[in-house]
Amino acid sequence: MKTRIDTRFEKLKAEGRPALVTYFMGGDPDFDTSLAVMKALPAAGSDVIELGMPFSDPMADGPSIQAAGLRSLNAGQTLNKTLELARKFRETDNETPIVMMGYYNPIYIHGVEQFLVDAKEAGVDGLIVVDLPPEMDEELCLPAIKAGLNFIRLATPTTDDKRLPAVLRNTSGFVYYVSMTGITGTAIADTSKVNSAVARIKGHTDLPICVGFGVKTAEHARAIGATADGVVVGTAIVNVVAEANEAGKSASETAEAVTALVRDLAKGVRESRLAAAK
Repeated sequence: MKTRIDTRFEKLKAEGRPALVTYFMGGDPDFDTSLAVMKALPAAGSDVIELGMPFSDPMADGPSIQAAGLRSLNAGQTLNKTLELARKFRETDNETPIVMMGYYNPIYIHGVEQFLVDAKEAGVDGLIVVDLPPEMDEELCLPAIKAGLNFIRLATPTTDDKRLPAVLRNTSGFVYYVSMTGITGTAIADTSKVNSAVARIKGHTDLPICVGFGVKTAEHARAIGATADGVVVGTAIVNVVAEANEAGKSASETAEAVTALVRDLAKGVRESRLAAAK
């Protein structure tokens, strides 16, 4: 079953350029502002949207995304409201892929079967659940695939050739390569190491490889996009939302601030292959 994610990466491959994958936290700092941000992303140059599911006890998130999750939860965001964001986005955009990203606990409490029905109905295309290892595929991964959703797995610098086949076994849509050990939003990884890691993973799979953790500028995006099939940006976007919130900006003003950053990042991604060819 082909998803919007599969279709989008086929299109980008034909165009000869990597994807810009953008993450934001659902409900940060409130529902209406995050919906305005989400709706602004495709026109700004985002190819795939990662919709963050706020959770009170995140493990892999740096301070910025943790703070975004808390702002969201304090504003009353729930998993149902995060699904509602996807639903409202789909009213005007039926093409841009949506990947819900977060932790298993809220999904487990919602009920796996019901969550998959609700996610599919809301127009979600894939899931990234960072605390479910391959050994727990029967818990959510396999039911998600059966429901027609991509289940996207994380690979890291510590995922060696012995571990990689297990990580890739039921992965679909794309592989998310976390370019460094540690938490989100830290310094940009060594590009040469990222390039060799992408090449190594490509030796094990035909899936697109998207690289994230630490990408903040068009220059970073340009460097990563030279070899990766996609560049993931999260913390930089979350920081713009936080700054706009602190400055008391409206939903539309916040969306405009995010648009300016994403346009710049998209330019870097689109120039990456041109730079690599020189």
